[in-house]
Amino acid sequence: MKKILFSIFAIAALSLTANAQNILDAQGGDDSQPNPNHFYMHTNKNTEKEPMKYPSIRENDVIWETVIWREIDMKEKFNQFMYFPTDDTKSAQGRVSLVSLLYKAAKDGKFEVYDNDDMTEALAWEDALRKVASQEVMKVPTGELDEDDNEIMKDSTVFSEDFDASTANKIKLKEYWYIDKQDTRQKVRIVGLAFVFDKTTYQAGQEVIVPNSESFWIPMNDYNVRKVLVNADAFDENNDVIENSYDNVFVQRYFDSYITRESNVYNRKISDYLTGEDALMESQRIEDNIFDIESDMWEY
Repeated sequence: MKKILFSIFAIAALSLTANAQNILDAQGGDDSQPNPNHFYMHTNKNTEKEPMKYPSIRENDVIWETVIWREIDMKEKFNQFMYFPTDDTKSAQGRVSLVSLLYKAAKDGKFEVYDNDDMTEALAWEDALRKVASQEVMKVPTGELDEDDNEIMKDSTVFSEDFDASTANKIKLKEYWYIDKQDTRQKVRIVGLAFVFDKTTYQAGQEVIVPNSESFWIPMNDYNVRKVLVNADAFDENNDVIENSYDNVFVQRYFDSYITRESNVYNRKISDYLTGEDALMESQRIEDNIFDIESDMWEY
């Protein structure tokens, strides 16, 4: 009996040792190729995920709607997970900043981009790049002479071939708030995104920074855009293993922001008629008014 018990304990110990060794060895997809960057197999990180499709909405079911423009300051502490890492090649554990992610996907032609928030005509990539790339204005000869036989020069603009995502510090969103009479609930759909950045221009050898420049607009309601977002994890400062995609960040509205404009008869921004603390109070008033509309419906 003692020999049998000893044999059972020995087999169990060998099994535990083997399992522990497998975990410590952390084999990759191919068992012959170990993963030196981790201590267990990552199987879920490499799967191609699909975003959950939005439900279809009938026009006759929308009984109230308003358009809101808002900004996300990525330098604000709560939103910094969108801004960092500024250089994803330096041991960022596979993470990528939101702007870098969207810029690279647009450059690779994974979705269309647009000139403004109306998003009616798509931009060719060359035109989209010109909106964000740094530029240098130089004098070049035209091959013609003036009255004094001096060669006529003209300005020529040379654009860089890429964009530095770290120069972007804010995100602009365009969204529709509406009430669906099927369930009498207030809902929101983000339809457009653009990033705000500091654009660099070189004129006569002098560097000129143009702050708060607006990029091209990205259609957030496009399934191809959401597919890019759902396959990129947003950093969670409390737990590295949590898979919180950028798509989920926008669907669940996991960000801090402020309203810069609502649809109005004058078609103007808050900054066109208010500044400073008054502008912030107006932004909050609009926010409160949106949420009051749903509760007021139930009151009557």
